[in-house]
Amino acid sequence: MPSRTKKFRGYRTHGRGKKSGRGAGIIGGHGQAGLSKTGKIGMLKYDRDHFGRHGFKRPQCVVEANRTINVGELGEQVDRLVAEGYATREGDVYNVNLTEAGIDKLLGNGNLDVAVNVTVSSVSEKAREKIVEAGGSVVE
Repeated sequence: MPSRTKKFRGYRTHGRGKKSGRGAGIIGGHGQAGLSKTGKIGMLKYDRDHFGRHGFKRPQCVVEANRTINVGELGEQVDRLVAEGYATREGDVYNVNLTEAGIDKLLGNGNLDVAVNVTVSSVSEKAREKIVEAGGSVVE
């Protein structure tokens, strides 16, 4: 049996009239077009949550992200913290108060080559291990 296309060769509109054969006319549009009209049944069946908003997003004025610093950055910035008055040096050991410096959490990325006694509100386990290995301590 010949295909419909072959059947209509030589006929300008392939049996669709002048306008409905243009673009995606006869199929009701491309992509998500017509979900509230011709494609409503498919939308209800396969994508019920397509329309509307879902979930809850906290207002950004209420959400406050933790200010963090990595162990590697702490080692690099110890001298700056001493100059700004957030740290003191006693022999080979630095005493750093990150809470006063406005830092909420100490993370464990990087390497530490100086002994540091740190005061901070929260610290990751990896950061605690690296500080103790370098000869320092952590006070929460």
